[in-house]
Amino acid sequence: MSALPLSGIKILDLTRVLAGPLSAQMLGDLGAEVIKIERPGTGDDARAFGPPYLTDPEGKANNNNSFYLCANRNKKSVTVNIAKPEGQAIIRELAKDVDVFMENYKVGDLKRYGLDYETIKAVNPGIIYCSVTGFGQTGPYAPRAGYDAILQAMGGLMSVTGHMDGEPGEGPMKVGPSIVDYMTGMNTSIGILSALYHRDVNDGQGQHIDVCLFDTVIASLSHWLQIYLVNGKTPPRRGTWGNGGMPAGVFRCTDGELMLVVGNDGQFQRTCAVLGEPDLANDPRFLRNNDRVVHGKEIMAIFAGLFLKKPVAYWLEKLEEAGVPSGPINNFEQVFSDPHVQSRGMRVKTQHKFEPELSLIRNALTLSGTPITEYRAPPLLGEHTNEVLGGKLGYDAGKIEELKQQGII
Repeated sequence: MSALPLSGIKILDLTRVLAGPLSAQMLGDLGAEVIKIERPGTGDDARAFGPPYLTDPEGKANNNNSFYLCANRNKKSVTVNIAKPEGQAIIRELAKDVDVFMENYKVGDLKRYGLDYETIKAVNPGIIYCSVTGFGQTGPYAPRAGYDAILQAMGGLMSVTGHMDGEPGEGPMKVGPSIVDYMTGMNTSIGILSALYHRDVNDGQGQHIDVCLFDTVIASLSHWLQIYLVNGKTPPRRGTWGNGGMPAGVFRCTDGELMLVVGNDGQFQRTCAVLGEPDLANDPRFLRNNDRVVHGKEIMAIFAGLFLKKPVAYWLEKLEEAGVPSGPINNFEQVFSDPHVQSRGMRVKTQHKFEPELSLIRNALTLSGTPITEYRAPPLLGEHTNEVLGGKLGYDAGKIEELKQQGII
């Protein structure tokens, strides 16, 4: 079996919370060596984001919660106090021998510590230095801190998410998970991989990458935002309605709900037949998809009445036979019980010091020649401090102990 795609790449990760750590985790999954720098005593801010926490075998309180666990596997944790000159010196020493330096501090914060791009570039000219922030390195909002929910609001995502106007509960709504953080993490990984390729084919030139949540959420609105750019009108909130083919949305059945997306005219004809109303496909209001978009409320109301006649399983079976995309509204237990999800191995197990079989979410990439097979548990705070400082910087046990006593590590 071939080595993982990023074997040999070394990353110094100073990011915290979610977007940056998710990116570093993705790169670690792909074989990069990721050294995560954490604050002594408290560590990554995510460690304090609340329960559930793993159970310490000795019953002690700990900082290994689900928020931290989801974004920090395949890393080594090293504690360094970068507010102290000695800690800053350690980071600069480590930076001399890495390919990528990742950080998500407020703009300008690391300059006062001598850990900004220009300073790190001076000790490692080929460095790929990636800054992940809420609003980017430039612009009037650059100094601001940014969290996922704030960017969902400011970037326009919430304005087009939620129940339709006139329906109970109408108004802007946040997407449940921290989706902007996740998308920013993906953009961060793409930027780093692109810069690494550029460096390797262009005489070792490094560069500074500026990735932010605000840019990411705006770009992610894709065809929704393009509607505004074409006609100057913001699309209305559509609740669970689809974004292309019609009819599309959640339909209530006798024992639950299902999601349906009728993507083209052929699928519409077959769906009408499944529902026992084949003549609907010949109704002038519904002949073509554009017609069904214009008369969306009418066709959705008709379909709603028809789906109420049978249970979910019945409709899903018939729609599947007819080749019409549909699916159940699964909760998390149902997701991981799904035979397809199980066959894809989306739940992986790893050994953690507190949990012999800790469940994690599989990396979504499936590579035929270099499959991702190793899922090392997210490290305990400072678990690899001695290993990294001793092995990479040559610190002996006495020096490491002295730095601990001084609160540097």
